[in-house]
Amino acid sequence: MASPISLREPAWLQEFKAFIMRGSVVDLAVGLVIGAAFTTIVTSLVEDLINPFIGLIIGGVDFSNVFVVLNGERRASLAATREGGAAVLAVGSFINTVIKFLIVAFAIFWVVKALSRLRLHELGKAPPVATPTEKLLAEIRDELKAQRAK
Repeated sequence: MASPISLREPAWLQEFKAFIMRGSVVDLAVGLVIGAAFTTIVTSLVEDLINPFIGLIIGGVDFSNVFVVLNGERRASLAATREGGAAVLAVGSFINTVIKFLIVAFAIFWVVKALSRLRLHELGKAPPVATPTEKLLAEIRDELKAQRAK
């Protein structure tokens, strides 16, 4: 009876596994999941807390429902107008998106700033590692000092 055919894992699959298991890829995946969750929080913040205040300031208007009809019939809401097939400029939705972006960008700025400070702080604590060239120069310096002392 013939021996069974052995299946070998392709080299590219081994490389892909090594790539996926690197720390930076895993960190990126975690960051994406946290970013998605953070985005929903920011969306709620803008739509449920910030927009009512903006609407109150501009006269009780539902800010997310501010739109301009370019062509077609205007209806009670942006969604209803779009369902009716009208071409609209969703000014309120665009401004909501800009506000959300600014909040996320501001939060990311502070996170990166904190991580940079933490990294600098950690780098400051670590003893400097001498390169081979620096070690050789230190040996030469010490040898020259020893020769002068004789």
